[in-house]
Amino acid sequence: MKHLPKEKRDRLILVVLGTAACLAAVWYGLVNNQRKSLDNIGKQIVDQRMKVTSAERLVGSAAEVKKSADVMEAKLKIIEDGMASGDMYSWIIQTMTKFCVGRGVDIPQFSREVTAEVGILPKFPYRAAIFTVRGSAHFHDLGKLVADFENAFPYTRLQNLEIDPMGNSAASPVANLKTPADAEKLSFKMEIVTLINPNNH
Repeated sequence: MKHLPKEKRDRLILVVLGTAACLAAVWYGLVNNQRKSLDNIGKQIVDQRMKVTSAERLVGSAAEVKKSADVMEAKLKIIEDGMASGDMYSWIIQTMTKFCVGRGVDIPQFSREVTAEVGILPKFPYRAAIFTVRGSAHFHDLGKLVADFENAFPYTRLQNLEIDPMGNSAASPVANLKTPADAEKLSFKMEIVTLINPNNH
């Protein structure tokens, strides 16, 4: 370089600097952009692989989900089979008569049902039937009936329970008290609210 004339040396320096500038421009303009593009593609590949893995897991668990849905559907059918359906007046009489056997509770009066919307959730598929019943029982027997009934029928509830001593109640279902034990009985009136099976008329 020392032996080159100044003019050629300056040109050579300019060529080297120009080449370096071109290389830098190519690096930042093309190679660096390609690298960023490759990094983005790599991230997209990782994301897609995660989605594919997740989808494979879902597809693999489809049989298990179907089995679980079948079990829940069977449980729902069992519950719905116990709900009020068909002739609801006959249903309440049969259900309460059967349930009261051996419990010391006498329910001779049943009202016809009054149907109403449940209103718990929008598009709730069940309507409710409300029955008013009157009867007599000892306090302990009545309390046990109320607790056992609501436990046995989770889709039914008892409400508006009114209790009076047998002798004082004008609406007493038993006109004449036959034994001293009858004097200890209570007359009661309550409402039974139950869901109606929409699939069984």
